[in-house]
Amino acid sequence: MKGLMMQKQLLISSLIEHADRHHGDTQIVSRRVEGDIHRYTFRDCHRRARQLASALTRLGVKPSERIGTLAWNGYRHLELYYGVAGMGAIVHTINPRLHEDQVAYIANHAEDQYIFFDLTFLPLIKAIAGRCNGVKAFIAMTDQARMPKDAGIDNLLCYEDLLQQGSAGYAWPVFDEDAASTLCYTSGTTGNPKGVLYSHRSSVLHTYAAALPDALNCSAHDVILPVVPMFHINAWGLPYIACMVGAKLVFPGPALDGASLFELLEAEQVTLSAGVPTVWQGLLGHLEKTGRQFSSMKRSIIGGATCPPSMLHTFEQTYGVAVLHVWGMTELSPIGTVGALKARHLEMSPAERHVVQSKQGRAVFGVDMKIVDADGMELPWDGATSGELLVRGPWVVRDYFRNETNSSPLLEHAGQGWFPTGDVATIDVDGFMQITDRSKDVIKSGGEWIGSIELETIAMGHPAVSQAACIAARHAKWDERPLLIVVRKPQATLTREELLAFYEGKIAKWWTPDDVIFVDTIALGATGKIQKNRLREQFGDHLLVKVAG
Repeated sequence: MKGLMMQKQLLISSLIEHADRHHGDTQIVSRRVEGDIHRYTFRDCHRRARQLASALTRLGVKPSERIGTLAWNGYRHLELYYGVAGMGAIVHTINPRLHEDQVAYIANHAEDQYIFFDLTFLPLIKAIAGRCNGVKAFIAMTDQARMPKDAGIDNLLCYEDLLQQGSAGYAWPVFDEDAASTLCYTSGTTGNPKGVLYSHRSSVLHTYAAALPDALNCSAHDVILPVVPMFHINAWGLPYIACMVGAKLVFPGPALDGASLFELLEAEQVTLSAGVPTVWQGLLGHLEKTGRQFSSMKRSIIGGATCPPSMLHTFEQTYGVAVLHVWGMTELSPIGTVGALKARHLEMSPAERHVVQSKQGRAVFGVDMKIVDADGMELPWDGATSGELLVRGPWVVRDYFRNETNSSPLLEHAGQGWFPTGDVATIDVDGFMQITDRSKDVIKSGGEWIGSIELETIAMGHPAVSQAACIAARHAKWDERPLLIVVRKPQATLTREELLAFYEGKIAKWWTPDDVIFVDTIALGATGKIQKNRLREQFGDHLLVKVAG
């Protein structure tokens, strides 16, 4: 016997409809590429998203066709989120930080019909336009007065002109909630980038879960500034969450330096922001330099890489901002775990609590996880035993878009599909997961594993260290040994011996890195993560050369 409840499809258009109906006068504030501040409301956004959907329909865009974007966080990008997905087409957010060859590959692999772009990315569009033969037109996200002259791009259209051709009376179609809504490609650190195709159902369910009190804890009281880009896993779902709960949205555009972010955070009285550690380093550096304090910020969501303990301590102890550590990946839409504390953790000392907060957190409802050994046997949740991290859930990838390998990314254990994350992790008795390494980054010394992330975290706790990366360097006797690559803070003095001595008492002695290399910069990838593959190419033979020398 089935229940006697209404059947209503879970569609992304319902989020912006809800925001219009119940929070129509709530503001969306954007720092534009042009440098000025733009303001309007959810009601305005809904109207313009319908106009966009109508205009694209008149252009001949059909359901399931891909529409590419190369854009910063801003109101026009938000209109594309809702207008394209709402009409049944697929929003394909492209990471402009990738190399132009990868951008061209991604656009062609996705078979994008149109590509919308912010004027910042005009040089990139010029570089790829001749290589994207399937793209019918490129749309500059600006008005006619700012349209580029003599751009040398065939079929260049103006966003605001296109919008005027659409009708605000457009009615959102109703279709199957399992229809694809959004396409996002992995950063492609190994091989070509792979497309992850989200559905309306998966996106709405992810939005419900991510907004929960024990997840990102968002409400209509919040003012949310996503520093994490809208081209990076849908800005971790925050543009959807804001519509669901009615929170004011603030978009920073391309100005992501510490001074610009602080100015916007203060001017708009932001309560919640989200980004990767490298962004927060710039913001905290600006505060330290100027002696300023936050007047409204209450919570900082940190993901994409492990939050250094010193950053967690500075946010909470110096500036009174609670840190929420999160973990996820493109294949998880992205949120898998959140470091929301349990009641008993609140009675701990700050130092004890920070140990828990430094972990990646516990699974949000909808995500199941386990750790397994090399034979696929499940390992205990004791906080010490590490194994490969597997996940499953309604917003976890089942297959990659146009998968040329014809092999499923899922593992089969006991007849159930699990996605192998590529992370090595522990899980404690409270369900808090901690990444100890990427499986490809684990250091195997004499047959024993050494976790590079723990060594990096300790190094980052030294007051003179700005950045640290630990890689496996080849070794004549032990096969591999840990090697530290470090960027000192400006004007800081730090020697190899001082940093290695900093590890004493914090780890097993045989885990201590064999050497330290000081560099001016460490290369970051398109999503702000350290490119360890490049470091291994550059320094992988360092210990062998040192011994030989």
